Amino acid sequence: MQPTNPNQFTEKAWEAIARTPDLVKQAQQQQIETEHLMRSLLEKEGLATSVFNKAGVNVERLRDYTEEFVNSRPKVSGSGTSVYLGRSLDTLLDRAEEIRKTFGDEYISIEHLLLAYARDDRFGKALFQEFKLDEAKLKTIIQQIRGNQKVTDQNPEGKYDALEKYGRDLTEYARQGKLDPVIGRDDEIRRTIQILSRRTKNNPVLIGEPGVGKTAIAEGLAQRIVNGDVPESLRDRKLIALDMGALIAGAKYRGEFEERLKAVLKEVTDSRGQIIMFIDEIHTVVGAGAAQGSMDAGNLLKPMLARGELRCI
Repeated sequence: MQPTNPNQFTEKAWEAIARTPDLVKQAQQQQIETEHLMRSLLEKEGLATSVFNKAGVNVERLRDYTEEFVNSRPKVSGSGTSVYLGRSLDTLLDRAEEIRKTFGDEYISIEHLLLAYARDDRFGKALFQEFKLDEAKLKTIIQQIRGNQKVTDQNPEGKYDALEKYGRDLTEYARQGKLDPVIGRDDEIRRTIQILSRRTKNNPVLIGEPGVGKTAIAEGLAQRIVNGDVPESLRDRKLIALDMGALIAGAKYRGEFEERLKAVLKEVTDSRGQIIMFIDEIHTVVGAGAAQGSMDAGNLLKPMLARGELRCI
């Protein structure tokens, strides 16, 4: 499969492929092979590094291993050396296309390329052996990251693991003892718990002067959830603080912000009430991400809040 059509790939996958000719020239080689693509995939922090991290692989060591493999290949010198596609990469892209079909996706994305390495005789098999990886393990990790998302557009990576990227797990912080004890806010925390326990209209709003301890109430609630000092309806729930700054940052195309927020909300609703969302500074929601004619965050949240699908502080 000749990678000449960027429309077959997601943006991130195509970027990685497009960087390979330069890497081949740097290494004074002629053929673009699978090791050059792996080097390109690992150059930037992204889905590839995230998958390897979750598989327990030291990404720095993986980069060094790939670099050594590239440098061990024969070099070509001379001024008129042109770069062309090697057979191993051609086969890998064909395999990625097959994997895309089995996943039911519309574009070839980074996870399809990673899975294709499991059957790459030139570099992939040696890499998997060295780092004790296998196709099934990688597939499980990719499915965890993707959830039940399909690749239906060219920028799906922004929607994977949305809560992990755009939120902070306050209950996890409380478990690790990273939150300060909350003193003198008992009544407010109790009232918050009471509202959250309703079936509908279960979204308390904390109003007060700056610095009186509104965020502390959410932290106090997280500590209570961890200690089990809450009613049955809140037991073992996760309290996630949404980071509006991270959500808006880098969303340069129209609709990208909405896609990210929808991915977060989908993860929250799919959790069937296991996740409670905490939005600090409520005024940032109104008008956030609103380009001309597009919806702002407030309008996306409203229907879910009204129906009680989303528990939010």
